[in-house]
Amino acid sequence: MDVAFLGLGTMGAPMALNLITAGHRVTGYNRTREKVAPLTAAGAKAATSPAEAAASAEIIVVCVSDSSDVEQVVLGDHGVATGARPGALVIDMSTISPSVTREIAQKLAETGVRMIDAPVSGGSEGAKNGTLSIMVGGAAEDVAYARPVLQAMGQTITHIGPIGAGQTAKAINQIIVAGTYWSVAEGMALGLKAGLDMKRVVQAVGSGAAGSWGLTHRAGNMIDQDYPLGFRVRLHHKDLAIALETARELGQPLPLAAQVEQVETGLIAKGFGDEDVSAIARSVREMGGL
Repeated sequence: MDVAFLGLGTMGAPMALNLITAGHRVTGYNRTREKVAPLTAAGAKAATSPAEAAASAEIIVVCVSDSSDVEQVVLGDHGVATGARPGALVIDMSTISPSVTREIAQKLAETGVRMIDAPVSGGSEGAKNGTLSIMVGGAAEDVAYARPVLQAMGQTITHIGPIGAGQTAKAINQIIVAGTYWSVAEGMALGLKAGLDMKRVVQAVGSGAAGSWGLTHRAGNMIDQDYPLGFRVRLHHKDLAIALETARELGQPLPLAAQVEQVETGLIAKGFGDEDVSAIARSVREMGGL
C-alpha cells in the first residue's frame, strides 16, 4: 500500500521502518526534517508537509504527541485534510482524548476521508520489534482495510468498538501501568531496605501471581536507580491527564491514577520528565530515604 507516516519520533520512526520492511511504499513527514533521513535511507520518500505526504496515500498514519498536535497535523494549514483524497483512511496511532478523536473523525468525514484510532502499548522496544499491542476504534470495514498496515507494526490488534474506543482502551492501559509501576516501585524499595538480593526476589515473585510486564522489564531500573528511555515520564503524565479527564466526564473516581499523576508532575518539575516511566520509583525511594 501507499502509506504516509506523519511523526517520526521515538515510537514513529521504528514503526515506519517496519512498514518499509513489510513492503509498503512509505512517504514520511516530521516537523524536524532531519528525523526523516533514516527513513529515506531505507527507501522512503520525504514530504515537506502533511498535505503533501497524504496526497498520494491510501492510508495516512499519524503518530504525534498530543491532541493539539493531531488537530494541527490533520486539520491545520497544509494538514492531511487539505491533501488527502476522498476515500483515504487516517490511522491515528497517537494517544489523545477520545472526545477529540471523535471530533476530528467527524470533520474528516465531511471531506470524504475515513478515520480510525489505533493507539499502541509496548514502548520503544515493541515499536522496534513490531510487537506492539494496538487498540483500535472505528468502523469494522475501515479496521479490516487497515489491518495489513497494522500487522506490520503490531503483534496484537484488537478492534475495541466505534471511533474513540481505542483511545479509551489506551487510557485504561495507562491507568493500569501507573498502578503496576507504583506497586513494583514500593516492592523494590521494601526489599532494598531489607537488604535482599533483589534479582532473586524478582525471579521468585515474577513466577507467581505478582508477575507482570512492568516487573519483568522495569524492576531492574528501579533496583539500579537508572531509568533509560522506554516511554517518557512526561508522555505518560499526559496520558494520565487524558484518563483523568475521561473519568471526570464519566463520573468515575481514579484515586491511584490521580496520585501517580501528581508524582509525575513533581518528577517533571525536577527535570526527570524525559526518563522512563519507571522513574516514579525515585519518589518511592526518596520517601524511604534510599
